[in-house]
Amino acid sequence: MREHDRLYIGGALVAPAGTGVIEVRSPATEELVGRVPDGTPADIDRAVAAARRAFDEGPWPRMSPGERGDVLARLNDALGPRVEELATVQSLEVGSPITFSMSAGVSAATMIVSYYAELARTFVFDELRDGLLGQTWVLREPCGVAAAIVPWNVPLFVTLTKLMPALVAGCAVVLKPPPETPLYAYLLAEALDEAGVPPGVVNIVAGGRELGEHLVTHPGVDKVSFTGSTGAGKRVASLCGELLRPVTLELGGKSAAILLDDVDLDAKIPELLPFAMMNTGQACIAQTRILASRRRYEEVVAAVTEEVKRQKQGDPMDPEVFVGPVIAERQRARVEALIAKGREEGARITTGGGRPPGHERGWWVEPTVFAGVKPEMTIAQEEIFGPVLSILAYEDDDDAVRIANASRYGLSGSVWTSDRERGLSIARRVKTGTYTIDGYVLDFAAPFGGYRESGLGREFGPEGLMAYLQYKSVNLV
Repeated sequence: MREHDRLYIGGALVAPAGTGVIEVRSPATEELVGRVPDGTPADIDRAVAAARRAFDEGPWPRMSPGERGDVLARLNDALGPRVEELATVQSLEVGSPITFSMSAGVSAATMIVSYYAELARTFVFDELRDGLLGQTWVLREPCGVAAAIVPWNVPLFVTLTKLMPALVAGCAVVLKPPPETPLYAYLLAEALDEAGVPPGVVNIVAGGRELGEHLVTHPGVDKVSFTGSTGAGKRVASLCGELLRPVTLELGGKSAAILLDDVDLDAKIPELLPFAMMNTGQACIAQTRILASRRRYEEVVAAVTEEVKRQKQGDPMDPEVFVGPVIAERQRARVEALIAKGREEGARITTGGGRPPGHERGWWVEPTVFAGVKPEMTIAQEEIFGPVLSILAYEDDDDAVRIANASRYGLSGSVWTSDRERGLSIARRVKTGTYTIDGYVLDFAAPFGGYRESGLGREFGPEGLMAYLQYKSVNLV
């Protein structure tokens, strides 16, 4: 049981303005595992004011980028002893299997910190450019106070994908963790203090959607970065549009993994599955549509089904568990409704489809595989955000590309083949922001983001840093 009665504002733990409490329950057992203050608009006002002072008057934006990079390096040192505890907290809050929490939830997050600590030392912030009428200094300056709103599925990782480039740029940040998973943020606050991040540069107030809207529209905020559902992202985009406020949106996905005929199924299906059903399917980049040629379709269905059946579902703290619960009762109801819709529209379940026996408490859904899925079916179009895979048949490469692109999303994807040139030809035609040939990789040095309803802008890499910079041209005469 983790209890906190303060908010992290201005470099200190301070009493909240209200009396509301967020209760955090384990998705695996429904047991109460934590309590934190439920933030109010007054708390957001105080957090933005602290960030504003830190940016307008404090040392952070006036330090050299290399000095800020040194602080981020110390932050990584501070996170190191907390890695296991952070992973445990993610498994408690999210229900993520502990191996996923440790790797994608925490270890990958520290890689983000390392990358941006180094980028701070090498990125060119000021450039003397020869122009048509003389020389111009092109300056890249911090945009100001940034609002960072993160989801519940991999909270620390997503937080650091926003926080690190903002800090390298010299911004101050107000972070709003979600009400489902606010506990990790207190460990992060400890590490920020230990690293020597100046007071007010990072402020943390947890709360729900209404609190997020107050933060997004706050007059003291200069930039918004949001990760979450496409529906919520559209609302954030509309609010920022009215204010002409820069916004980065990382939203939903319905990514396709295309298996070409030359794939060794015995070798590649076990490699694919962790990326198809990662975090119990609660990942925007999950490869939840598996595309197989009609010639090998039933062979692929059998191989995927057997591999899913082999995966252990159970206690998220068990290192051998691959599939945990979904985040909440409402999410289980949504996943079950979509499974029912898949049956109703004519797809057939080859494994799963119900609730696993022996899990009367907690929000559990069996890992489920659908065959006979057509591109227009609901389960092939909607982001389910649960342990559900759809296997679709294609006729040839052109048809595979057409089906992969038959989505309102465009976040991620992969093509599995030993023929790199053929894979590259497909990669060029699939309309999605990140893609992998013969495997799955997310490289933090390269831009990440989506086409269409998967979002606006890019995170990771130098592009992620540039999202927090303003350009100024100083002409020399």
